[in-house]
Amino acid sequence: MSAMPPPHFIPSRGDYPMFSPYEVDIRTERQTFVNDIPMRRDSTMSTFSTYQPPPMHHGLPSFPADSWVQQEYFESSEETFAEEPVDFNFFDLPHGLRSPSCEAVINVDDCDRYLLNHFIDQVLRLIFPILEVNQHGAARSDVIVPALESNKCYLHCCLSISALHLKTTEGITGDTIDNDIVRHRYATISELCEALGRDTNHMQILEATLGMIFFQCSVGRPDDALPDIAWHQHFEAASNLVNRLELPRRLLEPNDTDTVQPPFNMTLTSWIDILGATMLGRTPAFADTYREKHLAGSVVGLAELMGCEDRVMFLISEIACLEALKLDGMDEVRLCSHISLLGEQISLTESGPDAVATAYSTTGAIRPKQLSKNMTNIFRLAARVYLCSLVPDFNRHQSSIIQLVASLTHAMGYIPAGPEGFDRSLAWPLLVAGSVSTKGSSFRTMFAERSTLLGAAAEFGSFGRVREVLKDVWHANDDTYLRGERQSVHWRDAMRQKGWDFLLI
Repeated sequence: MSAMPPPHFIPSRGDYPMFSPYEVDIRTERQTFVNDIPMRRDSTMSTFSTYQPPPMHHGLPSFPADSWVQQEYFESSEETFAEEPVDFNFFDLPHGLRSPSCEAVINVDDCDRYLLNHFIDQVLRLIFPILEVNQHGAARSDVIVPALESNKCYLHCCLSISALHLKTTEGITGDTIDNDIVRHRYATISELCEALGRDTNHMQILEATLGMIFFQCSVGRPDDALPDIAWHQHFEAASNLVNRLELPRRLLEPNDTDTVQPPFNMTLTSWIDILGATMLGRTPAFADTYREKHLAGSVVGLAELMGCEDRVMFLISEIACLEALKLDGMDEVRLCSHISLLGEQISLTESGPDAVATAYSTTGAIRPKQLSKNMTNIFRLAARVYLCSLVPDFNRHQSSIIQLVASLTHAMGYIPAGPEGFDRSLAWPLLVAGSVSTKGSSFRTMFAERSTLLGAAAEFGSFGRVREVLKDVWHANDDTYLRGERQSVHWRDAMRQKGWDFLLI
């Protein structure tokens, strides 16, 4: 077995080899005070390295088991690369592409070193799993580590997320860990306010604000009670920054993918915006931009970053717009007409019966393009469920709805499961389809089985929150059905009754 991909798969930019390891140096500073007078300042350095020794001659990998299947992707035979190669320079990254020889130095106080260590070791790999499949190491070396090094606000955000993950996964309790979470949340907000007051470094402010919104989706439990600012309040600030930076205009520039790259932070904003709008029953902030992109047949990079094709996500944006109009009192005739038209548009995104297939190659490696097709199919089916739920007198017991949910349940069989799988990237479609599943449906069995395979990881982040929301929805709707009532509890109402204000993506 060859340890490297075939020559045609290697990027043309020789300065940035695809598999190059990188190192992160962390500087820890300690200062001694006597009677509040600084006397001595000590500084120590520690290094994290992602270097992996080459495979042994018999072909077995020598890296740790927890580096998961993405590592195998780059050690498979040429058969694995029969699908279209991934574009390794797809995004316009906020910090640019870094040379492998460039060492990052992250300044952190001594008392916070354990939080940074934990973030790099345990949390970082959870944040952009699809990007990791497409561009191994890119999320770390090109997105997160450069921001940790250069953006103090972003660093505080990540330290608070790390503390929350520690509390969640290792059962740490007490004032110390809670104080670390709140202290860094407060420091993040303070840094943001100061930066906004200076009216400079808008891209750094946006980067940190998006981190505060999106990173929460990977950590924390539904019953977290520590003070925090709602995600949609952060997103209002992010939207203003996006407009000031004119990122929507950049998206609408002539999209020659060889020369024009989607801004990474705009792609992340779009994902949050579209699915976040469905959380609130509102129109996405940049719906007009997505509509223009959809009509032009161009992309934002949502498949490369999150796994779902842009055209399906753009239609979800349109459905969110339609729901907002319905909630504002749109008449039923116009509503049903728009529902019919959007249903036809969803059908146009279908790729044929053979589009969905195993995401594994014959060597057991992940095929990124096929994984994206499979995930897009899940989102497409959930979009249909979402659209149908807008029909007046919607009834989840209708045969068409039951069939849609069954189709999504079957499609989940093509998504790798377990802690190294991608269920956590499908929180939104699982919520939408699961909320209309009926008692005894195959969806509920599938969801329980995949939750078991996830183990402890099924209890936190967006997936863990979706589990709790679905439990409440199922309990309420099953009871009302037994009483002979047709009215169903919407998942949004179930969250509202609990006082939950989650972004489930």
